[in-house]
Amino acid sequence: MSGLRVLRPGPLALVQDLGRPGFAAVGVGRSGALDRGALRLGNRLLGNPESDAGIEVLLGGFEARFEQDTWFAVTGATGRLLLDGRSMDAHTAVHAGAGQVLRIGTATSGVRWYLTVRGGVAVVPVLGSRSRDTLAGLGPAPLRAGDLIPLGAHPGTDLPLLDFVPVAEPAMDAVEVRAHRGPRADWFTEAALEAFFTDEWRAGAESDRIGVRLDPPQSPSHAAHATRSPAVASALIERAVNRELPSEPMVAGAVQVSPDGRPTVLLADHPVTGGYPVIAVVSDATLDLFAQLRPGQPVTFRHA
Repeated sequence: MSGLRVLRPGPLALVQDLGRPGFAAVGVGRSGALDRGALRLGNRLLGNPESDAGIEVLLGGFEARFEQDTWFAVTGATGRLLLDGRSMDAHTAVHAGAGQVLRIGTATSGVRWYLTVRGGVAVVPVLGSRSRDTLAGLGPAPLRAGDLIPLGAHPGTDLPLLDFVPVAEPAMDAVEVRAHRGPRADWFTEAALEAFFTDEWRAGAESDRIGVRLDPPQSPSHAAHATRSPAVASALIERAVNRELPSEPMVAGAVQVSPDGRPTVLLADHPVTGGYPVIAVVSDATLDLFAQLRPGQPVTFRHA
């Protein structure tokens, strides 16, 4: 046997690469790793192409045994990492011998880890990608205990000679992202637009790979009764246009506003079309920050 044997997958472990672009016209989204920077870093540490597939681990609790000698790296969230019971560093290339067991502990900051291996994860691609699309149910199934994950061939490059890679830990406090006014910004009042780009929002508990649902700010400055509890603010983002919007194409980073006035930032597994107006679009340079947000974490939007 060779490869990586999953012993415990944790809450959710998925094979992800950089996605399958180019199929939106036939109803298939891009998908791919939510924290693309973390996946790219892991692959670079191992001399892999940046697009090689790895394993996206939600929260932690992941355990796997190497069935062959290989190099690997863990990036993304922070927390305790153990190789055969000994602590190891994140963001560095580590050699594992056959039979050694990797344990990824509970994330103490951020929520998503990325496990990359030299040669990449070599499951069968679907439409040119090894990514799991959780909305469409496309690509390799979520990993289960007992799964044997095949590894790819030697990439034909040397390991980079790096002793230390300076990587900032995922933020635990307020996160600031950049966004452009959306294509339907004129569907909202000027007060609502100003509030969207000035108020402090919070990541909702309903968030997943499809999108991050934002909870109301603590002080909705544009609501008719700003002293009310945010839980009962019925028109948090107020529309200037109230007619129905025909479905139109969506992209990752689009911020849709549902009829209850709450925004949702669409992420990698988003539907390719949507019927809610888009007030803003998060810049690609800051979109990865949403991959590591915890429920209740503050988010502020600034003009890109």
